[in-house]
Amino acid sequence: MNVSQNSNNSPEIVRVIACGMIAREILAIREQFGLDHVELKCLPAVYHHHPEKIAPSVDRAIVKAKAQGIKRIFVGYADCGTGGMLDRVCEKHGVQRIEGPHCFSFYVGNDAFASKWEDDMTSFFMTDFLARHFEAFMVKPLGLDRHPELRDMYFGNYTKMIYLAQTDDARLNANAEKAAEFLGLAYERRFTAYGDLVPALQSAAANSAV
Repeated sequence: MNVSQNSNNSPEIVRVIACGMIAREILAIREQFGLDHVELKCLPAVYHHHPEKIAPSVDRAIVKAKAQGIKRIFVGYADCGTGGMLDRVCEKHGVQRIEGPHCFSFYVGNDAFASKWEDDMTSFFMTDFLARHFEAFMVKPLGLDRHPELRDMYFGNYTKMIYLAQTDDARLNANAEKAAEFLGLAYERRFTAYGDLVPALQSAAANSAV
């Protein structure tokens, strides 16, 4: 792998500033491909519910990384509902992010996701993270445990749940299927593995500093 190196002839640290929802997957890819020089800094996963917080938080994290002497930075977010604000932060600092509108897309593969969008546009997507933390991350924050009548308000326009599985885990599959039943949605599982996240991280780890 062609990576820039420091004076000790070891790869230069690459700091990945990422959504906490994909932390486990980034660490798995780092281990699988021996990207030991990739350093992960996660922002709160709950920003999934507050996309207006993503761009300013990434901005601050990049400024902090540069102040610490980190020269190579990669943003582990797609646009994720920021409406282009994250792209403006990346452009300002001369860093790149994962391509795509959201994690569901890059897990499937952005091209493949776009090609099926007309068929899937009424689907609620779930990932390993959401299957693992459905109650804490979806049910309680949305108040569905206290006010079940809100279910149809939030999910009434969906026709099915599609579990985009990063791993073959029977427990997570059962969790996802149970979540679909709780939401009153038909259930479908698609194994994606890590999709476009793999080449994105490999490229970030390999490219020379800007």
